[in-house]
Amino acid sequence: MIGMIQKTISRICFMMILASVLTACSSAYQIAGKSDINSLDGKKLYLKTLSENGWLPVDSASVEHGLFSMEGVSDSAMMVSIYMDDESIMPIILENGVIQVSINTGDMRAWGTPLNNALYNFFDRRNDLEEQLNNLDHREAQMVMNGANIDEVHAQMMKESEELNRKMNEYILSFIKDNYNNVLGPSVFMMMCSSMPYPMMTDQVEDILRGAPDIFKQHPMVQEFITKAKENMKLIEEQQLLRQNIAEKERAGINPAN
Repeated sequence: MIGMIQKTISRICFMMILASVLTACSSAYQIAGKSDINSLDGKKLYLKTLSENGWLPVDSASVEHGLFSMEGVSDSAMMVSIYMDDESIMPIILENGVIQVSINTGDMRAWGTPLNNALYNFFDRRNDLEEQLNNLDHREAQMVMNGANIDEVHAQMMKESEELNRKMNEYILSFIKDNYNNVLGPSVFMMMCSSMPYPMMTDQVEDILRGAPDIFKQHPMVQEFITKAKENMKLIEEQQLLRQNIAEKERAGINPAN
């Protein structure tokens, strides 16, 4: 009887250990990378994440014969960037699972996990719209050279440009909203805002923040952007009021210095 109990306890302990091992494995990330860029061979690549103190290293690996690999445990999915020295090569989402990374001439991509698949599908669609926009000037020049009326062609290209920009803005907006509750939402929001000359509260930003859950608005980078954008908007309003007051004094024949 005692022997049977001991066997049962041993079986239970084994199952518990096995479960813990499987749980540990499922919570780990693995990066399987490859590259056809010869200059990367022998170089060390770093995973870095943006923090209040700048870009901090998370993991690293050397490239050998075009291959590199990293693995570890991450408590939650986070946006990181692959760096060589101080140069950012490409972004990836560090999340549980096997992340395939390809760094090739003219094509850099991460796939194999849900958020990385979504991120690079987003890049594909955005790049396609940008390429269509970039081709408008070439198409306009070709049409004019083929004898089309320059004013009519220009009007047509302006209309197509407005439509493509509308599609781009709507796509980015919907992607961020669809990913409010994961790392993609704040990350793509910050990518969008990085194209601004300085943080500001545009109609698009207001639209994104309207109805956004707290988990999005309380993200550190989003919070910092909102704070700086509101400060900048207040300064702009104050400068506009100052210029308006000066203009009114000048119209009234009053020295603005008084």
